[in-house]
Parts: sequence; structure tokens; C-alpha cells
Amino acid sequence: MATGFPGRELGFGLHGPLPEAGSGRLLKRPISEMERLLLQQQQQLQHALFLRSVKQRKLLGSSVSSHLSAPAPQDHILGSLASLASSNLMDSGFLGRPEMSSMETRPSAALRDGLQELERRLLLDDDEEEESVSASASAVTTEEWSEAMRQIVAAPVCLPAVQGPNHLSPSPTDSSSSTVSSSASSSPPSSFAAPAGAALRQMLLDTAAAIADGKLETATGNLSVLKRAANYRGDAEQRLTAVMVTVLFARLNPAPPAGSSPPLAEISGAEHFAASQMLYEASPCFKLGLTAANLAILEATKDRPKIHILDFEIGHGGQYVALLHALADRHRLRPAVRTPALRITAVADPTSPITNNETGGTIRAVGDRIEKLAQRHCLHVRFDVVHLRAAELDAASLGCEPDETLAVNLAFALARVPDESVSPANPRDELLRRVRALRPRVVTLVEQEINTNTAAFAGRFAAACAHYGAFLESLAATASLDSGDRARVEAGLVRRAVNAVAREGGDRLERCEVFGKWRARMGMAGFESAQLGPVAVDAVKTRLDAIRPNPGFTVEEAPGRLGFGWKGRVLTVTSTWR
Repeated sequence: MATGFPGRELGFGLHGPLPEAGSGRLLKRPISEMERLLLQQQQQLQHALFLRSVKQRKLLGSSVSSHLSAPAPQDHILGSLASLASSNLMDSGFLGRPEMSSMETRPSAALRDGLQELERRLLLDDDEEEESVSASASAVTTEEWSEAMRQIVAAPVCLPAVQGPNHLSPSPTDSSSSTVSSSASSSPPSSFAAPAGAALRQMLLDTAAAIADGKLETATGNLSVLKRAANYRGDAEQRLTAVMVTVLFARLNPAPPAGSSPPLAEISGAEHFAASQMLYEASPCFKLGLTAANLAILEATKDRPKIHILDFEIGHGGQYVALLHALADRHRLRPAVRTPALRITAVADPTSPITNNETGGTIRAVGDRIEKLAQRHCLHVRFDVVHLRAAELDAASLGCEPDETLAVNLAFALARVPDESVSPANPRDELLRRVRALRPRVVTLVEQEINTNTAAFAGRFAAACAHYGAFLESLAATASLDSGDRARVEAGLVRRAVNAVAREGGDRLERCEVFGKWRARMGMAGFESAQLGPVAVDAVKTRLDAIRPNPGFTVEEAPGRLGFGWKGRVLTVTSTWR
């Protein structure tokens, strides 16, 4: 039997049974008073719903329109990322079209029915007795609620036209290598409070998993929330979010717009080249990795009259500036011992956009600077350049002489050489076999400790979140970087992350591996691990103590390697081989 009092079912109005007449309690009230109480309670309920709807609409009006573009880098980052493929999304209309902020995406019929059911329950119009209440008396109208919910679930980006559902670039190992399971829900978040901390990281991972699974509505809904938490000038977590949101947008729109630079050009240009060298110099994790490689070379070639170093990633030559200083210091401590004749040969692969890059200072110019520095220190140094593919490497083409002690430096080089997943020729293993045939006295390998080679997109994304998150924290603790330099270095990290995570196939040049995989690869090529001596290890630790005002930087010594990291997470690894 209808009571005529809809508020009773939700806890409003009278509670418990009405007392019977003659019970001694004078609780009987006239009908007019009961109607007055009923009207008062209905007005309170409507007022509460009105406040809720006004609050939601205020948040929506101020935030949803700003969710539709990727986080715009500021100042130096804006300039350095102007040619980045992910920034090209703005030119393509994927991220930054003005009309995007006012676009409305209509929900499907099923979704609209679900919203109407939710609306009906919230407004209590399932009670037949409330039909007498005028529609104009409710402050929360059907149109307002529908509009609010439509904005919540609307996709915040315009996806490129596709022919079928599987339009995202697939990873070659999507079915077996992913380390992240999809925990993203099938609908975007309905809360507009930006997540933080662990919740923010989890939303990043969920969004990557949604993209990998083709759940684009979920992914774009999450991105609209994540963009609010991204800030290139914020703390390390906000900076990481900005980096990874850029990666996600680049993944959603893998094809660069017409007239823009191809993906490989972004990480082989002069600005990225300069930013990488700044990173190697500023980050203790990179710098100590190169220092350990120098110490391994000096230790293996000690008291040898003629030393020949083959370098497959010469860069700006900063590693050899430190090496020459070390040789000069050794000569001052032992003046009776004649300084060795040092020869450095830079090997540039003519097919590589990195090692054969002549912009921002040629390799020959780098060699000239090294030779002039050697002259100032009274050292005998000769610098040569050869342009050879991996299959062309041999003692004759490299000019190796029988009386030389040969050392091979592979610092941050192998990760950019394609392997079997990219080319059937497998240039990476071919290079190692050719180097092994030269019978060097020592081979130094320095690489980042992250798998961006064989892992699928979601797995690479998860690894990059942890890896670059620690890097950004460590950069914040590095006093040697001013704001401008830090912006350039972090812009370089963005380009690295976009290439390593968002790209596929031949467009993905950054293909790092963890030490365990390098060890297996080196072993298959015929190399044996050569432990770095205790003198060299102590020297590295002394350098770390001298440069770290922050105890977060760590050195982890393990069989066959030295790991350099931040708060226990290894970021770079140096290993020696023979």
C-alpha cells in the first residue's frame, strides 16, 4: 500500500510504527501539519541535491575543457620539444585544436539509458506518488544531469580515423612479454580530484594497459585526469606524469603529421645530442658509469706502451677528457714511467642515425679537441674516424697493429644497435662477434638498467615509469644543474622515453636491456666476465662520496658489474669483459 510519503524509504520522515490511539501518548497531528512537514523535508532533499549538482557543474566547467590537450612544456622544454613527435600531436589536431575544448561526444544508447536510470533513482521518480510534484520544482533537471554525466564520460581526445579496431601499432611481443596486466576499468573515472602518489602511478599504468587492450574510451578518459596532475615545473612525481602522459599521447597517435620530422630525427638531432651529453655529465649515475669504464681500461692496459681504444659512441668526447686527466695524474705520480702512446678510433656506422650524425659538431671536431687537450698534458694521442657497418669490422679495416693493446668501449652504444627483433641480420650480435674476433684485452659495457627492447608496450611503460621516476628524483638532488640546463636534460629524457616506449619497429631506436640479458648476449658472443679490480671499485666509491651531497645515490657491487642508482634502484650498470 502506498504511503504517500516517499521520503520514508530513504530514512526521512517518521520512523517506526505510529502509536495507536489511547496509548497515552498524544502524537496525533492534523493532516495539514503532516503535509507541511512533508513539504519541508522534500525541500531540504531537493536543496541538498541542488548543491551537489552545482558543485559538480562548477568543476566540470573549469576543468574538462582543459583536459583535451597534452601538457604543454614550458620555457626551455617547449623549445626543445617543438620538434618532438609527441608535440607534433598538437599540430595534427590530436591534442591542441581549439575546437576540441568544446567538442561533445554523445554517449551510446545503452550508456544513455544507464544514465537515465541513475538519474531516475537519484531523483526518486520511481515513486508513483511523486508524479504530482511539478518538474519545474526540482532544481536538478534531467537536462542538467544528463549534460554533467555526458561531460564526465565523453572522450577528451579526437582519435585518428581507422579502418578497424586494432589500429594501434602492435608490439612484436605483445602476447608474451608484457609484465603489466590490464586493471583499467571499462569506463573513465567519474571523480575529478587529481590522483597523487601511488594512485597516480597506478592510473598511468592502467591507462597504458587500456591502450594496449584497445580500450580507447577508458584511456582517453584517464588522460583527461592525468593531464591535470602533470607539471613540468612541479615535483618529481608531477614531472614524471608530464613525461609519461606525453608518451601515452604519442602512442595514441603514432603517425606524425605531414611535414613534421620523422620519429628517428627527434633523437638524432643536434639538440638531443647536446642534451644527452649534458645528462652524462650532470647525472652521477651516468657519470660514474663512464668513470668505471675508464678505470677498467686503465687497469687492463697498465704499463702497456701502446694502447688502442675502439669507441662505438664517441659523443662529445667527455669520457676521454676524464681519461686523459687520469693518464696525466698517473704520469705525475710515476714520472719515471713513460706515458703510453694512445690511439682512439671512433667507429661510426653509416647506416645509423646516431653514430653517423654530423650535426652539432662533427666526430672529427671532437677528435681535434681531444688531441689538443692531450698536447697540453704532454700526452701522445692520435684520433681516427672510420665509417664501417658491423659486418665490415675487422683488424685491417680498423687499422689495428700487432703491438697494440686493444680496448673496446661500448658505453651507451649497444642499446641503439638493432637486434634480431628489428632485422634478420641482427647487427647487435654481429657487432659483438666481430669485436670478439679482434681479441681485445678488455671490453667495457655501460648501459641503462631497463628493458625497452623485447617487452611489449605496457611492460615498457611500467619499466619506464619506475626508471625515469627515479632519474627525475635524482636530478632534483643534483646541485650542478641550473633550471635551464635541467629543462634541456629533462626534454632529452622525454624524447628518449617517447622513442623507447611509444614507438615500434624500426622507429624504436632506444632498445635497452637489463644486465641479465646483456650477460647472456655477451656470453653467446664468446665473452667472459672480467671483474673490476678492488682499486678501481674503491676509486669509484671515493668519487661518489665526493660528488654526492645527497645520500640517495648508491653504488651496488655485484659479480661482474657495478650498478649506480638512486635510493636502491639501479639505473646504470658498468660491466667489463674479455
